[in-house]
Amino acid sequence: MITGELKSQIDKVWEAFWTGGLSNPLTVIEQMTYLLFIRRLDELQTQKEQKANLLKKPIEDPLYNESEYELRWSRFKNMDPEVMHKMFTKQDGVFDFLRNVGNRSAAFSKFMKGATFMIPTPRLLAQVVEMLSNIDMNDRDTKGDVYEYLLSKIATAGQNGQFRTPRHIIRMMVDMIQPMLEDVICDPSCGTAGFLTGAGEYIREHYESELYKEEAKNHFQNKMFMGMEFDPTMIRIGGMNLMLHGIENPVLMDVDSLSEANTGFTEKASIVLANPPFKGSLDREAVDGKILSVVDSKKTELLFLALILKGLKLGGRAAVIVPDGVLFGSSKAHMQIRKEIIDRHKLEAVISMPSGVFKPYAGVSTAVLIFTKTNDGGTDKVWFYDMTADGYSLDDKRNPIEANDIPDIVSKYRELSKAPYGGMGVRTDKSFLVPVSEIRDNKYDLSINRYKQVVCEEKIYAAPTTIIAEIEALDNQRALLLKQLKTLLA
Repeated sequence: MITGELKSQIDKVWEAFWTGGLSNPLTVIEQMTYLLFIRRLDELQTQKEQKANLLKKPIEDPLYNESEYELRWSRFKNMDPEVMHKMFTKQDGVFDFLRNVGNRSAAFSKFMKGATFMIPTPRLLAQVVEMLSNIDMNDRDTKGDVYEYLLSKIATAGQNGQFRTPRHIIRMMVDMIQPMLEDVICDPSCGTAGFLTGAGEYIREHYESELYKEEAKNHFQNKMFMGMEFDPTMIRIGGMNLMLHGIENPVLMDVDSLSEANTGFTEKASIVLANPPFKGSLDREAVDGKILSVVDSKKTELLFLALILKGLKLGGRAAVIVPDGVLFGSSKAHMQIRKEIIDRHKLEAVISMPSGVFKPYAGVSTAVLIFTKTNDGGTDKVWFYDMTADGYSLDDKRNPIEANDIPDIVSKYRELSKAPYGGMGVRTDKSFLVPVSEIRDNKYDLSINRYKQVVCEEKIYAAPTTIIAEIEALDNQRALLLKQLKTLLA
């Protein structure tokens, strides 16, 4: 958990950028990402040097050669501001090195393609470098917490309908899916890679001892985490987020997930965790024909569901956030994708979330769909849960509150997945099962209000004549008291 002191230090760095002329939150985070990359490279080089000294051997795959030592964080951080700024901006300087170091086995630097250095003045650069140097990030948890706190400062929705998924909602979905060490976990619209880092933390918590084994460690570092993102800024930020959470070489692809260019996502993932963009419509001609064969639409929220089915292995599971319109939309495409998931695969759960969950970014009502790819049906009963509280107020402030359905959701879903109970549950409760035959009869409608029963409590009121008599009695009593008061004052 990030401390108040660390938050204060990050706030000061953020404020320095703003007063120095960089006010766009994504630009600030991107520039800080570059500096954190450079600091991390120096840390990795130091580790390689220490290992070489201990083993009395040459440095294995060095990131810096002898002529580049001046480009290391530990060397330039104490330079004069003017000299430091020139070190960044000159040809073959720090920033050129950062963009090209991928040729020396620093796998994460492949995300630096197209990076642009935008810190305008020597004074601002020196100020920020000094502040970041003073932040103690010696352990993985602190590195991850610091970056997560930075990401939380994105106060407005991003481009193309992107907005940051609350971390407690990510944790809820990960806890429900329960990824295992052998899984391949994908987010086809990864953004800042919140779902992937959340899954990584879950794996570390539950398989810590197994990760010391070489095979498991190799899978975790190089194959387990897969993400796609067409925005180069976001893929850099996501790559840094994963790196600071101890995942050095994720499979991140700079590609439009819905296009035919996305050739690396066909029956690859055993788990998909995602919050696809709800940006509306796009050019149908740009969409992969295999996706359109599942759902003929221009709406991204429907196309991404078809993409996820394409990308999952047989038996793979998905937990996906969708806007409420996906649940009850009456268009041919809406019906087509719901019918596909219910009839050809196995829909397991629909968790309805209140509209305030994504504030202050957006006020859209959403739900989580959990399903398994079978290609042979299997939907028998669908579990519905009506979440009314997530532990935070549902206004723009999102202050912590006591009411929180998430522990109950995770607990009940796990029990359901272990041994589905025979009864359907009471339709007036927060959660209940609905047989698939009833869903089909309702044109595959998945909105919880279609199936939940509302108890109307009968209230009996007094007859109007009785109410009038009571009012008259009160008037008489008031008049009498007023008369007595006048007598006392006479």
